[in-house]
Amino acid sequence: MTDRFRLIYLKSTGSEKIPPDQFFPPPDVESPSRSFSCEDTQAPETYTTKEILKQAKADLKHPDPNVRMPAVQFYLKKSHLSITMPLLQEILSDPDPGIRAEALSSLTTFGNPIVSPFLKKHLRDPDPSVRLVALKGMFRFKEKMDLNLLMQFLSDDSPRVRRKAATLLGWHQIEGALPILTEMSKDGDSRVRRAALFSLVTLYPEEGERRLMEAMTDSDPDIRKWAKDQLNKRIDGPATQRSDFLPGSS
Repeated sequence: MTDRFRLIYLKSTGSEKIPPDQFFPPPDVESPSRSFSCEDTQAPETYTTKEILKQAKADLKHPDPNVRMPAVQFYLKKSHLSITMPLLQEILSDPDPGIRAEALSSLTTFGNPIVSPFLKKHLRDPDPSVRLVALKGMFRFKEKMDLNLLMQFLSDDSPRVRRKAATLLGWHQIEGALPILTEMSKDGDSRVRRAALFSLVTLYPEEGERRLMEAMTDSDPDIRKWAKDQLNKRIDGPATQRSDFLPGSS
């Protein structure tokens, strides 16, 4: 019965968020959220929010991450924030980094700045995949962005996280990002340096040009060639300059 109930509440979560007071329509309403087993001959049971919430809580405490993950993906992410928040706060300490990342992603989808403290906390998560999700979420609520907080990514041990930070700074045009991007353009990872250069020339054309000149002596031959090409295009004329320097255009 427990497995069947779990299947029902997972199937019930479609593209629309579930109202906090009822998860299933009355039995006389046709809806894809109604689930039948092969032996059903009558209308299936309906379940209250309380019952489904109880099952979700049980799943979140299950020792198997393959059970906990669907509880986040198919129930928590589809519910209302008032219902979801207590459960997500619990699972954000889950030992599985994939589940922590999914929980943070679920928080972000609500689009409510109230989740910013949770994102901020997990910018220091031990797993880079979780830090990456938290970083993306923080940029979504950039009105709460603290540049001093972003400085920590200069020394993040994951090149992927550092590169994403450099790219997001260019995309979101955070005021005061120049010192961070300048440092990132000197990063030990060539992909981080290139991402920082993209953002520099997008946000700060003059500084970006100076950094391109320096990049022509970069230790990475691909960056040297790319910097030379970009400078040549700037000389050719401003018509192509804007599109050439958009992050990700090369």
